[in-house]
Amino acid sequence: MCQDCKKPYYITTAIAYASGKPHIGNTYEIILADSIARYKRAQGREVFFQTGTDEHGQKIEEKAAAAGVTPREFVDEAAAEIQRIWDLMNTSYDKFIRTTEPDHEAQVQRIFKKLYDQGDIYKGHYEGLYCTPCESFFTESQLVDGKCPDCGREVKPAREEAYFFRMSKYAQRLIDHINAHPEFIQPVSRKNEMMNNFLLPGLQDLCVSRTTFSWGIPVSFDPKHVIYVWLDALTNYITGIGYDCDGQCAEGFNRLWPAELHLIGKDIIRFHTLYWPIFLMALDMPLPKQIFGHPWLLQGDGKMSKSKGNVLYADTLVDFFGVDAVRYFVLHEMPFDNDGVISWELMVERMNSDLANILGNLVNRTISMSNKYFGGLVADKGAAEPVDEELKTVVMEEAARVDSKMEQLRVADAISEIFNIFRRCNKYIDETAPWILAKDESAKDRLSTVLYNLTESIVIGASLLASFMPETAEKILTQLNTDKRELSQMNRFGLYPSDSKVTDKPEILFARMDVKEVLERVEAMHMEEDVQTGQEGEGAEDERVIDIETKPEITYDDFAKLQFQVGEIVRCEEVPKSKKLLCSQVRIGSQTRQIISGIKAYYSAEEMVGKKVMVVTNLKPARLAGMLSEGMLLCAEDAKGNLALLTPEKDMPAGAEIC
Repeated sequence: MCQDCKKPYYITTAIAYASGKPHIGNTYEIILADSIARYKRAQGREVFFQTGTDEHGQKIEEKAAAAGVTPREFVDEAAAEIQRIWDLMNTSYDKFIRTTEPDHEAQVQRIFKKLYDQGDIYKGHYEGLYCTPCESFFTESQLVDGKCPDCGREVKPAREEAYFFRMSKYAQRLIDHINAHPEFIQPVSRKNEMMNNFLLPGLQDLCVSRTTFSWGIPVSFDPKHVIYVWLDALTNYITGIGYDCDGQCAEGFNRLWPAELHLIGKDIIRFHTLYWPIFLMALDMPLPKQIFGHPWLLQGDGKMSKSKGNVLYADTLVDFFGVDAVRYFVLHEMPFDNDGVISWELMVERMNSDLANILGNLVNRTISMSNKYFGGLVADKGAAEPVDEELKTVVMEEAARVDSKMEQLRVADAISEIFNIFRRCNKYIDETAPWILAKDESAKDRLSTVLYNLTESIVIGASLLASFMPETAEKILTQLNTDKRELSQMNRFGLYPSDSKVTDKPEILFARMDVKEVLERVEAMHMEEDVQTGQEGEGAEDERVIDIETKPEITYDDFAKLQFQVGEIVRCEEVPKSKKLLCSQVRIGSQTRQIISGIKAYYSAEEMVGKKVMVVTNLKPARLAGMLSEGMLLCAEDAKGNLALLTPEKDMPAGAEIC
């Protein structure tokens, strides 16, 4: 074993912010980390897998106040919910750290004092633009379209006394480290972003304390200050394994640090690849071997947001599809360097095509044929043909590719290689036609050999699958009456004991689903949620509100350029070959205009006729689906994307100006 392989593999996730229930995009990270940890264990490595919750900060203080509870009560509930989701998804973490733990808080205070004493932290005043959700200050030049560059939300001017960390002192040293260790930040696009956008232009000193809220770890020698959440949160990676700022580190820390892999989302890459390494340099500690900034899992074409009504939660998806199906989906659908997309329709498609058909049907058919033709006994009779070698070659090559992909953290690609094994098995069934061989008594040994080759291939595929879909792999191997194959044995075909007996009652691993029925169930679920929301208290229906992203401020002159009028729809019809568009003839004063609108899902052509509507009448005409549109109907949109036409409160003549 190589020297590095003797060292325990220490892997961490970013600690989840305890401000609420994690959605499936947040949950993806713990599943990804778990698959890597399980694979490393299968390679024979000792693994320590740490995750947890980040529990301090202004946002939590505000949320707790709004909920009428103390911050401690709020984070206790939130942390329990996060850990419940992590456990539901069958993740094999070794340590769940909370930043409100006394040992962590004490070490953070000592770290802060040490950095202050050695001159890396100094007191000053900060004046800048502050994003409360991200708990970050920005300069005007760092904003994107006037908003927070990390989350896209509004920022507010703020000025306060604060302590600062001298980032510039260590910037060149970090640049040199990144250049000397090209694997340090992955993927490469993240490294380029950090170097070109932050390091090379010059790092500004970092604000590391706050005075405008109290829910945080106090600075021990200046208690009106609380320690900035990132200095607090990032140190969990060392405090969680026994780091001691006074030099009395636990055995676990000495054995595990530096970490092999920090797994984080791309939105917090700056904190982990710039601030965290510099903090470690200031503490005279070695840097982690690698920081991987994974992409986002998007719902449709946008980031999940409660205000958009497009949030999916892991436990909801598990209720529909099961734990391993959800694990498979989020791991398989996330590219190495680009955002992935999740939707109900795509989940059902993968369930049916990949899990029920390619995998589930293969296992069921193979076991059923063994039972039907040989009473469940699987034996290699040595009746080989050239097609067998083709199957074996593919299985062995794919197994090797899985290992290569996992070394590169290309988890989605690794899963695809495993399913190539199952696809090749299905093709092998078509090529060998066991049902035809069964009709020929002289081909009995050949039939037995074919079924043995299939069983052995499935054992190899299922053993590889165990890191990603552990429950499914165990079910398959149990039905085949064998144990998981060691990764070190993946270069050998034929280890399945001949004359083994498979189960006589094969289990359906994944049932096919009807997408229409699933969508109807989803709709019913949302309707029930709406009813529950409306019943939370008297007048609750009137209190429901939606917060949307604020657009840039305009002047009265800008607004005056738009012309709004009342229109009356005199005729309406569906646009041919379009699922969304209606074509309305709208009378505005003495004119009638044609307006194309994407509201077919909410209004029929018949019910549109006669409506008085609000129209933007001075838009430049445009063509939609090949038809001319000479204006725009105004609609309101709720958090779930439902539309409602805006109509005047009182009966107004067609053409009346809206002002």
